[in-house]
Amino acid sequence: MKPKVVITQPVHREVVELLEHKCEVIPNDALNTLGSDEILRRAKYADGIIAFMSDRVDDKFLQLCPNLKIVAAALKGYDNFDVKSCTRRGIWFTTVPDLLTAPTAELTVGLLIGLSRKAPDGDRFIRTGRFNGWRPKLYGTGLSGRNLGIVGMGALGQAIAKRLSSFDMSISYTDPIPVTEQKEMSWGMNFAPLDQVLSQSDFVILALPLTPATFHLIDQSALEKIKTGAFLVNTCRGSVVDEEAVTRALSSGKLAGYAADVFETEDWARPDRPNSIPDALINMTSATFFTPHLGSAVDDVRLEIELEAARNILQAFDGKRPAGAINDIANIKVTPSNRR
Repeated sequence: MKPKVVITQPVHREVVELLEHKCEVIPNDALNTLGSDEILRRAKYADGIIAFMSDRVDDKFLQLCPNLKIVAAALKGYDNFDVKSCTRRGIWFTTVPDLLTAPTAELTVGLLIGLSRKAPDGDRFIRTGRFNGWRPKLYGTGLSGRNLGIVGMGALGQAIAKRLSSFDMSISYTDPIPVTEQKEMSWGMNFAPLDQVLSQSDFVILALPLTPATFHLIDQSALEKIKTGAFLVNTCRGSVVDEEAVTRALSSGKLAGYAADVFETEDWARPDRPNSIPDALINMTSATFFTPHLGSAVDDVRLEIELEAARNILQAFDGKRPAGAINDIANIKVTPSNRR
């Protein structure tokens, strides 16, 4: 019998076709997100799962799916998944670490420019039907000659720095591990402590994974240190910021604007995650620019992400270590008896 693979979200047809050569595939043809109960029903006897950002795989889920050999996540950040439990149960857990970086960096630049130049306000004004030619209004803030601070200099932070290095900005960054001097010189940036990045930057971009150390890193205390009139952009994870504190900072004028592609309500691993974005934040239309988690929403990129997850599945079923594996189960014999 072919191994059974469940795909929790709609994917490109090419992904299903790739898997069908060796697997029984149960795709999501509903064109929307399945509920957790339905995913569990489908996955109960599955050998593999392709999972996505909105899914959560914890130890209880794994316990109820005794045949699982691999959870292939079509994503980069994996705080919604219990990797330790996967390892303990002899289940591969894989990610797609590289393909999301470039499109997310591109969107970050778009949000930064759109927010500072009041592009959403301009779009809304055009749609009122009242536009009849140029008027001296909606003056924004340009990038040239401004100070840019990047919090986090991993793959995403570096991709953002590379793209913005040609905008004639003074760039500072902070990260537990500074990049090489060669990269600093190439992109015209310098390392600084977080407080200094916040206090001196006209624009602050967040490019961090969500961990216990980065949870609400930008809270009331951090926002009190930020330069008055600064713009804040978040395309990493919602819970890196305290959205209620950001709302207050916008109301007081401490922040000039906030752009985000990610929100606290998306962070499923948080037992106390908010059910929605704060209404007060949503209603600040002139000081905010939001997109619905479009970081990797480029069609050919999404196809390659899904295909990479599928290839990880096939490698596991061939008895190989999947290329995207972030855990090591080489010494665990995967049998029903040691995975209950």
